[in-house]
Amino acid sequence: MSALRAERVRPGHRDRVGESPLWHAAERALYWVDIEACAIRRLAGGELQSWTLPERVACVALHAGGGLVAALESRVAHATLGADGKFTLATLAPARHERDDMRFNDGRCDRAGRFWVGSMVRDMGANVPAGRVYRLDTHGFAAADIDDLYTPNGLAFDPDGRGIWWSDSHPLSQCIWHAPLADDGTVGKRRLVADLHDQPGRPDGAAMDVDGGYWICANDGGRVLRLTPAGRVDRVLDVPVSKPSMCSFGGDGLDTLYVTSIQPANPQGDDLLLSGEVFALRPGTQGLAETPFKPAG
Repeated sequence: MSALRAERVRPGHRDRVGESPLWHAAERALYWVDIEACAIRRLAGGELQSWTLPERVACVALHAGGGLVAALESRVAHATLGADGKFTLATLAPARHERDDMRFNDGRCDRAGRFWVGSMVRDMGANVPAGRVYRLDTHGFAAADIDDLYTPNGLAFDPDGRGIWWSDSHPLSQCIWHAPLADDGTVGKRRLVADLHDQPGRPDGAAMDVDGGYWICANDGGRVLRLTPAGRVDRVLDVPVSKPSMCSFGGDGLDTLYVTSIQPANPQGDDLLLSGEVFALRPGTQGLAETPFKPAG
């Protein structure tokens, strides 16, 4: 894999709404979800496995007790995945959506093992900024001081764990923010890092590299951008589909950037055959290992 060419990790497999790539180092496996298919995928040693859950699953994270944390529509659950598509789900926290037409979206764990996840109105065309970010830790499930969002995305954490990034990928926002993060999970005063209205694509899911670079997918723009802590775009990587959705570092050296994608409503060009696939790039830098969720006790 070259820095300028995206490779297909499982040629021919296409998701409707691929999201939340997650590298499991102990298993040498890549996990991700297809939101609209209510599915969790796992690719290891060339073998693809799938589990179909009873609800849409927006994102996954590692769980310190084994298995995954999965944000479903109605709850956050501990998912234990077995053979032949079998699974068990143990509720970690019920959802606290403010409206009946909402679901969870982007999420991941911070460096301390707390699970963060955003909520959104399912119909982006409704243009309702009812989304917010929640935090699940040993004290329970609570709203963080990140709200008034249309489509929260791009959750990522500074290498030292002292800062949190997020984006709003809705066309009316297209902004990226950063805020200090205290040891107890309190979010400090937010700072607008970038308004991407002047860039092709909307800011979607993101990942952090070892140097504090913030890699974010430009949905509808067919690109992945790297932003410096100051908000300057200093790297641009092309992918062969228009709607890259989220990226994450993985591989044995954490030097592969995995990128999920979405099938557009009216595909054109390469999207006709490639949209919905997962891609891998070698950006020439390393990411950070994902911290598992640490439950109480």
